Amino acid sequence: MRLIELSFPDTVDTKPLLKSCLRAEPVDYRLEPADDRGRRVLRLYFKSGQGQEAIDAIQGQLADTTDWRLVVIPIEATLPKEEEVEDEETRKKRKTLALREELYEDIASGAQLNRDFLILTALSAVVAALGLNANNVAAVIGAMVIAPLLGPILAFSFGSALGDLQLMAKAARTAVAGLAFGLLISVALGMTLSVNTGSPELVARTIVGVDTTALALASGAAAALSLSTGVASALVGVMVAVALLPPSAAMGLYAGAGEWGMAARAGLLLMINVVSVNLAALFTYRVKGVRPRTWLERKSAKRSVFVNYAVWAVLIIVLTVVAWHVAARDALQLP
Repeated sequence: MRLIELSFPDTVDTKPLLKSCLRAEPVDYRLEPADDRGRRVLRLYFKSGQGQEAIDAIQGQLADTTDWRLVVIPIEATLPKEEEVEDEETRKKRKTLALREELYEDIASGAQLNRDFLILTALSAVVAALGLNANNVAAVIGAMVIAPLLGPILAFSFGSALGDLQLMAKAARTAVAGLAFGLLISVALGMTLSVNTGSPELVARTIVGVDTTALALASGAAAALSLSTGVASALVGVMVAVALLPPSAAMGLYAGAGEWGMAARAGLLLMINVVSVNLAALFTYRVKGVRPRTWLERKSAKRSVFVNYAVWAVLIIVLTVVAWHVAARDALQLP
């Protein structure tokens, strides 16, 4: 369950406010009388996955009021136990979906470009590069665990779904900076180490096939789904890192060793994975109903989603054609 607590001035007309909130069917509610500062508190209790309608109604009712504050608090337990009594129609309508505001706070924080993000990116790039070069699967997996690449990728798709250009720009800047920083570190390692160009783990990151694209699509969809339903995202973060970190490290190692052909192949795999993850995440957000609150914002978001769909679709088609030509050329060169 979750508690939505609203503090507002006593001058606000509570009748339409309370009426609009009760349409969301809270489990319980309480409207406190005004205190000595002339403020009132409204508490609404909702089952998990519910309450978005009430929050939207509150924002609409208090759009012209500035002195108010809404807080969402998760509830660990409540007594007496609430019985789950739902008919078939209500069960079909009910969605297990985190609040839009909760999603925004979680996702926006993951798109911040700060020292911790760069340090984790550097460490994961070093571990991944060394693991690929030594054909050490455990080291590669460890690098994916600490890689912070999930945040900015999902933030960009989330910003696209909401039409939030500011979040999109912030996420894109963080994602590009993270991938570029990790790539530079891998290039430096490739220039200083004796690169084992025949390492199976390294060579595997230069092969593009249907399975790699499917992995990236599944990773992006799983990551977006985990966040939109409020499920812990640590494991799907590793899935996204599978698609992004090893190809980036392989590209840097090959480039540092002067193997430009192999570096280009790893770069092609990286680009396909980036596009696939974003496309799958954007589609998942739309399916789960992640949309802005007002009609005007939804109109802007619809345009943003259409543009992003078009861009990602064109890119995935072009990259797939290039990958197909590369695979066909490799097949002709086989003895």
